[in-house]
This record gives sequence, structure tokens and C-alpha cells, in this order.
Amino acid sequence: MDRRENLKWLISGSLATGFLITTGCKETSPEVAVSLPAYGRTPEETLHDSKIMAEQFFTEKERKTIEILCDIIIPADEKSGSATDAGVPDFIEFMMKDYPQFQLPVRGGLMWLNNECSKRFGKEFIDCSESDRMLVIEDIAWPDNASPEMSQGVKFFNLMRNLTATGFFTSEMGIKDLGYVGNRPNEWDGVPEEVLKKHGLSYDARTLEVCLKMEERNKIAAWDEYGNLIRT
Repeated sequence: MDRRENLKWLISGSLATGFLITTGCKETSPEVAVSLPAYGRTPEETLHDSKIMAEQFFTEKERKTIEILCDIIIPADEKSGSATDAGVPDFIEFMMKDYPQFQLPVRGGLMWLNNECSKRFGKEFIDCSESDRMLVIEDIAWPDNASPEMSQGVKFFNLMRNLTATGFFTSEMGIKDLGYVGNRPNEWDGVPEEVLKKHGLSYDARTLEVCLKMEERNKIAAWDEYGNLIRT
């Protein structure tokens, strides 16, 4: 199972438990991860969003590091683009200001990453080769296998993985990648005849007359005072 598939299982299992961050990418296109929706926002919320959208948290070097990390976590494949293609770095930038509690662990984690790369390779993370970057990432990406001295890096990478997965799989691109289509109207004309025959069953006349009349599927059902189904 590849990294993208692991993240799909992570997010599908975690949404029910609230493990991942609950704020997703709000976007108007796959390339723009954060916008200001006019519908459903109070004036106070719109003012808040406008204020933090006008601010900049990450430095240029930090932003570049975030982009590299996001695409390590969710790279492009034959099905869809990478986390950066989906606008996830913009989402993370937004979250740093919308949820300031993230600022210290993320900025501290970036400092840890650069210090670790400097100790090993004499360069900061963005200046390292791809292979050198991955040597560090492999040491912090698997908590069960990480050594104790990597604990700070593990915590940072866990947070980055959660932010990236949340941003990607709540973006238009990520939702398409999951294949999620949402609730859609359909038509149900009963259990297939061959299945009923296999089990020696069949519908009675009343069920066919009342419940499986496709031409009446848009009518609202109603019941009389005795609990009998009637048509409106």
C-alpha cells in the first residue's frame, strides 16, 4: 500500500473520531485552496477571514519547506496532483493564523528539521538533495520505529501529515481522488427478481402496488390515523 492509500485509510477512519483537523480547504478551484465564501458567513466571520488572509505567517524559506514536505506526504500520481497542486500550503498558512496554537509546534518543527539537516549534511532542508531529505524523513515518519532522540521530529511530522491530509482530502482535487460523490438521488425498484427466486421469495401484490410504483416515487407518503399507508 502506497503513501496516498495509507492516508486515505487514515482520513476515512479518523473523521469519525475527530482525530484530524476539522477545518478543510475552502476553495473555488483546485488551484486555490482558501477563499472567502460569501454564503453562510456572518459579518464578524467575514471580517475575521479577511484579516487573517491579509496577513502572512510563513517566511519565504518556511513556505518552500512546507511545500516540499506536503508533496513528500502526498505526491502526485496518475490519478491526481500533489498536495501542493491542491493548494494545501495555502490551507496550512491559513490554519496557522486561524488556529494560532499551531504556530509554535510548526515553526519549532521547521527549526528542528533544519538543525537536523545541518548536523547531518551541513545544509538546511530545502538545500539538501532529495535523497538526503528522505533520510531524515524516514527517521521521523514512522513513530513506532523512531529512536527516542527523534521524538520532536516525529511530533512535528505527525502534525504536518495531519494538516496535509486534512487539506488535501477536503479540497476539490482530494475529494475527487477519494471518489466521494455525496448523496445523490436514485431509483430503487426492489430486490432483483433473480435474487428473490434464488431464495424462494417474491413480492406480494400489496408491496408491488404501494411500494414499488416508480411513477409515484416523487410523491410524499402519508399515513391514516390507523397507521395505514395512503397516497397524497
